[in-house]
Amino acid sequence: MTVPRRDFLKQATVAGVGGSALGSVPGGTRYGVAPGGPHQEASYGKSVHTVLEQAPPFIYVDPCMQIWPDADLHLAHRHGVTAYAVTAWDPHADVRAATDGIMYWHGITHEHPNLEVIETVADVRRLKRDGKAGLLLAAQDGDWIGYQLGRIEAFAAMGLRMMLLVYNATNQLADGCLDRTDGGLTRLGERVVDECNRVGIILDCSHTGKRSTLEIMDRSEHPCVFSHSNPSAIVPNPRNIDDEQIRACIDGNGVVALVSWGPLSMRPNTTHRPTLDEFFLLIDHVANIAGSADNVAISTDMSIGTYPAHGHDPFGAPTYPDIAAQYNEHVTADFRSPRRQVEGFEDYAQIVDVADRLLAHGYSDRDVEKILAENFLRVAQEVWGE
Repeated sequence: MTVPRRDFLKQATVAGVGGSALGSVPGGTRYGVAPGGPHQEASYGKSVHTVLEQAPPFIYVDPCMQIWPDADLHLAHRHGVTAYAVTAWDPHADVRAATDGIMYWHGITHEHPNLEVIETVADVRRLKRDGKAGLLLAAQDGDWIGYQLGRIEAFAAMGLRMMLLVYNATNQLADGCLDRTDGGLTRLGERVVDECNRVGIILDCSHTGKRSTLEIMDRSEHPCVFSHSNPSAIVPNPRNIDDEQIRACIDGNGVVALVSWGPLSMRPNTTHRPTLDEFFLLIDHVANIAGSADNVAISTDMSIGTYPAHGHDPFGAPTYPDIAAQYNEHVTADFRSPRRQVEGFEDYAQIVDVADRLLAHGYSDRDVEKILAENFLRVAQEVWGE
């Protein structure tokens, strides 16, 4: 059975975190540090990441990722990432579980002085200067809101900085991208958009039904993001987004974060693991629609620590589309395997190589800075304020 994130997190306070299975990686690239090859190793499914001898000069913000209780958090500032947008609690949680989830991360920063909860863009830049890393607390749906709008301001005060309204399945706020209907925002969902604008929470449209995303972006006074979605024009997957959604995000000066998770990057009629070069073509697609690199970011949906087993309901489950079927058949069905990421970016420290490869691909130094962090931080600055 699945261990709910809330209970899994509680176990961590007893179990603590383990040591890294990896050492530092010598060598150099244009940026002065090198992750080399795929150094990530799996011990009973645990995702660990290479420790860099020297921090890269750029900021990298990952707009979507997961951290689990056995993560080596004392090393999290040494993987080349400045800001981890961590899913703060499980989707479909009630308000009590969400409260427990968000406060857990504050406790984590008390135990690990190399980590802080991010509240402002200035925090991100300071953490980079100080050689630390930050946790950008994100919610992957709005189920926890129930019908109480006041909870949004309360959670913003507790550090919530980005949220989806819906996770795949339709809820009280909007339709999900894997459900049968495409009804858009509910009346309550419209109010949630307004309230997120008011209190300074970034609206994330990944996992959300098409009509709902268009209505969110049209209603929002601030730019919105897709934190981990790829173009369906290249990878037609129900979890990906079409060019109309991409254009709407760009027109609002938002950001589309292309995700290196393999099942959303695997082209139809292929059987091989997607490569980094193929992933760059997804970036190119959004940049070509925008006419620049100003609305592009890179996310991973990676884990640090051991991703828990998926549960099984003996009464059955809704027949949502299997977004990973092709990948499971031809590459790997092991959801803990590094091979679930595109080849060449399965370890956070490889962000250094990703940056070099983007330069070789034709993006400028400034473009790379924007793609890795500055575009997302521009949106965050407008939404969060000072």
